[in-house]
Amino acid sequence: MSLHLDSRQRAMLQEMGVPVWWPAAPLPHTVAAVAHPDALTPPTANAVPQPAPILHPTPTPPPSKAAYQPTAPATNTPAESANTTTTLVLHPPRLLYPTPAANTPAPADLGHDAWLIVAEGRANADPLAGDAGTLLHHMLRALQLHRHPQVFFCGVELAANTPADSPTHPDALLHEALAQIRPVMVLLMGRLAARAALGRTEPLGQLRAQPHSVAGHPAIVTYDAPYLLRLGKYKAAAWADLCHARHMVRTHPTRPEQRP
Repeated sequence: MSLHLDSRQRAMLQEMGVPVWWPAAPLPHTVAAVAHPDALTPPTANAVPQPAPILHPTPTPPPSKAAYQPTAPATNTPAESANTTTTLVLHPPRLLYPTPAANTPAPADLGHDAWLIVAEGRANADPLAGDAGTLLHHMLRALQLHRHPQVFFCGVELAANTPADSPTHPDALLHEALAQIRPVMVLLMGRLAARAALGRTEPLGQLRAQPHSVAGHPAIVTYDAPYLLRLGKYKAAAWADLCHARHMVRTHPTRPEQRP
């Protein structure tokens, strides 16, 4: 609703001390000019500029009461309320090279005992498949481990909705695998492997520079093949880790429990 006051009414309100917030009624030629922009003509030099009308500010509505109502607590769905979580799952070890190349004996400096590799991998997936598997094979081949008859691989992965009391807990399975294989060297490749075997979550750059052992077996932490595919500049560092592992085996070629 609009309210237009003439000059007499506005003067009476000002004498009564009532502020006038409504603008004066627009002049007919102003309305016409607004309705027809083409009719606007530039002002002459002697024209007196008209003051801009005072607009009535639109009041902001107060917030509704619903804005102050506390949010109802979220209820867990049946899947969330179950005793499940996202945890590490370690798969049983498998022979990585069931038939070593040309059935030739492994180099003596690799030791006569087994090597255990712990890296990211699914239960039924071939660890030597794909680009990451090819790179892993090249890394181990450079060490001549493809000629070793006892190179085992343990895949570890993050699995969702795994029961907290699952028998695939990494600690139990890893110690069981170590008791069966009794490796002379454990290669922990990647953050998941370091977390599963050592319970450590530091960056690999820090873990590589520290000596490690898993249940008394010497262990080396290095980068895994998928990481090296993304950041090839760390391949030289990974090769240095593998050479360090080979040097440790050459220096102590027997199992820890057989050393004097």
